[in-house]
Amino acid sequence: MITFERFVLDNGLKVLVHEDHSTPMAVVNIMYDVGARDENPDKTGFAHLFEHLMFGGSINIPDYDEPLQRAGGENNAYTTNDLTNYYCQIPAENIETAFWLESDRMLSLAFSKKSLEVQRKVVCEEFKEHYLNKPYGDVWHQMRELAYTKHPYRWMTIGKELSHVENAHIDDVKQFFFKHYRPVNAILVVAGHVTVEQVKRLAEKWFGDIPMGDPYVRNLPKEPPQTEKRVKEVHAAVPLDALIKTWHMDARLDKGYYVADMITEILGGGGSSRLYQKLVKEKQYFSNLDCYHFGSIDSGLLTVEGKLVKGVKMEDAVTAIDEEIQKLTTSLIEEPELQKIKNKTESVIAFEDMSIMSRANSLAMYELLGDASMMNTELQKYQDITVQDIQEYSQQIFQPHNSNTLLYFAN
Repeated sequence: MITFERFVLDNGLKVLVHEDHSTPMAVVNIMYDVGARDENPDKTGFAHLFEHLMFGGSINIPDYDEPLQRAGGENNAYTTNDLTNYYCQIPAENIETAFWLESDRMLSLAFSKKSLEVQRKVVCEEFKEHYLNKPYGDVWHQMRELAYTKHPYRWMTIGKELSHVENAHIDDVKQFFFKHYRPVNAILVVAGHVTVEQVKRLAEKWFGDIPMGDPYVRNLPKEPPQTEKRVKEVHAAVPLDALIKTWHMDARLDKGYYVADMITEILGGGGSSRLYQKLVKEKQYFSNLDCYHFGSIDSGLLTVEGKLVKGVKMEDAVTAIDEEIQKLTTSLIEEPELQKIKNKTESVIAFEDMSIMSRANSLAMYELLGDASMMNTELQKYQDITVQDIQEYSQQIFQPHNSNTLLYFAN
C-alpha cells in the first residue's frame, strides 16, 4: 500500500507527497499533461523538443544541471505521446535546490534563439540518427501511419517529419510552452525523506506565485473503428526481413487494457512465451519475436514484431503468427498458464514499487489518469482476469479487419 497526501495550490498545481524515511534521498517529479498527441499536425515534435529546451536554461538560471549536481542530485526526463515527465533525485537536506530549479523553468524558459538553435540541432540529429539512417528506424513511422487515420497517435514523439522541428519558430515554441507548461496542467510529486508540512511550505514558496495559465481542454479526433485489414510492403537496406503486426486495443482505463496486457505476456513475455517457444525455438522462423503494447492512455496498439531467419518466406511467417493467435481465440488457456502470468505481473509491480523514483513517477501517472490511489488497486484488476476474459477479448481484437501488417523486406 503506497500512502500519500494530496493538496492543490491556488494556481491549480496538484501536489502529492509520499513520505519514506527509510532513505536519505528525495525525489521531485513534475508531470505535465502534454504529449505528442497534443501537437498541431503541421507542427509536430514540439513536446519532445521541449524536453530538450527545458534543460537549456530558464529565466533566472542559465544552466540547470550545474547547481543540481553541486547539491548531489541527478535528473532526467522523458516525453511520450501522452505526457511529459521531469524528475530529479537529490539528498533530502538539499531538496530546496530542486524546488528552485523546477519552479524557475515552470515560470519561464530562457527563450533565446541560441538555445532553440542548439536544441533544434540536437533533436534533428537524433531524428536522422535513429529514424532516418538507422536500419528499421522508420518502422513505427510507417506503422502508425498505417494503423491510425485520424488520431494524433499517427505520428511518433520525435515528430511526423524532420522539417517540422527544422522550421520551428521561436514564437511557435513560446506559444506551445505557455499553453501547456502551466501549474494548472502539472502534477508535482515529492517522495522520500520529507514531511507533508515541509513540502507544503516549499511548494507555496517556490511555485505559489507562478501564474496559473488556462486549463488545457483536450479535444482530440477519435480514431474510427477499423473495418478492413491493412497491409503495407516496405523494401529497405536492412539485413533481415521483418514482420510487424498490430491490432487496435482498449484505452488505459478500460478493462480490455488489462486483458490485452496479459495477452502480450502469454504471447511474448520472454523465453517461455508461446510465440518464442513455437516460432523462435521450435520452428526457427524468427531470430527474435516480441509481443507488447505501448501503455497509451487513448486506444492503443497490441503489437507482434520480429525479424525473420534468413531463407524463411514472409507468407509462412505471417501464417505461423496467425495460427498462434488463432489458438487464443478458439481454446481457453489453462489456469496454471494464466496464474504464472499473474504471479509475474505481481512481482513486476512489487519490483517497480521498490524505488522512490518509480513510486513518484507512478503516483504522478495515476493522478494524471484521474486518481493517484488507483496505484494501490492496479494489481487487483489483473488478479480478477479469468481465462474466459482472455479468450473473449482475443476474439474481439484479433479480427482480420482490426489488423495492420507491415511486411518489411530486406533489399
